[in-house]
Amino acid sequence: MTSNITPVDRIAALECTPIRVLAGPGTGKTYALMRRVARLLRDGIPPERILVCTFTRTAAKDLQNELKKLDVDGAERVRAGTLHSLCFSLLSKEKALESTGRVPRSLMSFEVRFLLEDIQGENFGGIREKRKRLKAFEAAWARLQTEEPGWPNVPVDRAFQEELLSWLRFHEAMLVGELVPETLKFLRNNPELRPIYQHVLVDEYQDLNKAEQVLIDLLSENGNLFVVGDEHQSIYSFKYAHPEGIIQFHENHPGTHNETLDVCRRCPKRVVDMANVLISNNSQHPRQLRPMDDAPEGEVYVVQWRDMESEAQGIAQFVKQRIAEGVLPGKVLILSPRRQFGYAVRDALHAVGVPAQSFFQEEVLEGNPKDLEKSKAQQAFTLLTLLANPNDRVALRCWCGFGSSSLRKGAWAQLRKHCESTGESPRTVLEHLVSERKVIEGHRLNDLFTRFRELKDRLQTLANLRGHDLLDALFPAGEEWADPFHSLVLGIEEEDFDARTLLETLRMNIVQPEIPTEVDYVRVMSLHKAKGLTADLVVVQGCMEGLIPMITDETDESDLEEQRRLFYVAITRTKKTLVLSSVVELPFDCAQRMKVNHKKAYRRDGNLFVRTIASRFLSELGPACPRAVTGEDFLKQTVGGEVR
Repeated sequence: MTSNITPVDRIAALECTPIRVLAGPGTGKTYALMRRVARLLRDGIPPERILVCTFTRTAAKDLQNELKKLDVDGAERVRAGTLHSLCFSLLSKEKALESTGRVPRSLMSFEVRFLLEDIQGENFGGIREKRKRLKAFEAAWARLQTEEPGWPNVPVDRAFQEELLSWLRFHEAMLVGELVPETLKFLRNNPELRPIYQHVLVDEYQDLNKAEQVLIDLLSENGNLFVVGDEHQSIYSFKYAHPEGIIQFHENHPGTHNETLDVCRRCPKRVVDMANVLISNNSQHPRQLRPMDDAPEGEVYVVQWRDMESEAQGIAQFVKQRIAEGVLPGKVLILSPRRQFGYAVRDALHAVGVPAQSFFQEEVLEGNPKDLEKSKAQQAFTLLTLLANPNDRVALRCWCGFGSSSLRKGAWAQLRKHCESTGESPRTVLEHLVSERKVIEGHRLNDLFTRFRELKDRLQTLANLRGHDLLDALFPAGEEWADPFHSLVLGIEEEDFDARTLLETLRMNIVQPEIPTEVDYVRVMSLHKAKGLTADLVVVQGCMEGLIPMITDETDESDLEEQRRLFYVAITRTKKTLVLSSVVELPFDCAQRMKVNHKKAYRRDGNLFVRTIASRFLSELGPACPRAVTGEDFLKQTVGGEVR
């Protein structure tokens, strides 16, 4: 007799622990997770004793929305969010602050530049070398190498660590990479203060680094652990993801019960076939996706254009045509490996009357802090930070350094030395010195005085502003550098928001961007941000060597495997139509900015260009992948015309 119990039903009802579910793209892992939460609640587990964790805010928001849909009492009280948000809340409590002596105020990426400028040591090297050292420390924290005896065992590393931690303690700040290890340390040392969970459920387990996975083990130490993930979708090595954690989960967690979800309920058959052949090129590929029996064959195009302009215009025409045929704008995803490609197609969509929005938030604070004209976004964000918290030491350090070739590290070092000897805060000292014009150890801090006076004047003009008046004063509408900030605050419901609300919203949307899922416009974003999203029509731009995959002198086979996984994630976002797009020519300066490798530049009509070729990944998609066509032929086939 055939059982009517589905794999999801079976997983929801499991009573063993721990449980590992290996689930490919589109196989219903989130649904399985929610069904299990519902079962736990119906069985009488208090919602406060259930923790659901995932890697991104977008995934966390989806989980929260799914929990609200559960017709079960208490579902809205289940804690669901990112592990980082949990760590931040734990470290922000008074007892944690007393125990750790650290302040969980994380540095933005541009603020790290000032830290590196200030850290001085005989053998630390220049900014590039210090950045490499810092990256090595972040990797060590993520991999828990700091728990190994003798760490760090090289004298120059020990000296760097001392200077690094000294700077962070003085500036009452923490690097993003410290958040989880510091939480882990605190909870290990204070077992009475640990939150108690009977059930810990983790989505996207393969994206967690080792420290995060060990923290999960600690949180579930006296309860039940349920993890869901897919090693084929591990795409965050730059955040030190530890995909071995899910591969070897059963080895590190004796008695693990394993389940597999392999029927892709999202993608058409052709895309499933292409995805399977693609991922089989990686060293670990024992599992294959299976399409639904009634899945459509699917529509796939591989297109090559002359240049970025013709690509942007051609994609815009194609998308406009499909929308006219019934595809909703919110069901279209454009995935771009670089923002230059994304901005070009976004603007082309606007030009043909198609609503579109781009999501490249992590780049809005890029700039050179040594140049006032090239760091306007950084200065505005710093000013907002000081408006929300006048005693923020990191922001004050940055403000005082903007526009200087040395970021005024000498003057700031003098100020810091004085503060450390007297116990005063930098702001208090500057307030006093500006009014009294006093001297610290014979050094007159004229540069700091000037910047601090300007700060006080600017804060005075902003003091009584709220809502969009405040937003416009800091980030003037119509300024190219300021425009992205206006889209980042669309989620603020109140009209009369204050500086703190504006700062928290911007900071969260930049550091942990949340991609909206229910929209009425075309979304343009990076391949990484598409994780967890689906669409009827997906276009992947930049399918050329040097971008997909990105190739550098340091690229090795493991890097290529991760980039192949990223491409696998990108193509499995679609439910109906997939377009893989490339161009054969890039302006030389554009190729330089995007760091596209090329062998030779050539000149035409007085301008320099470079030639590119299609990505090697296209040839790894197997026989289900159609032959590439030119942009002109593609438009004739789908739109009935040429690029206009």
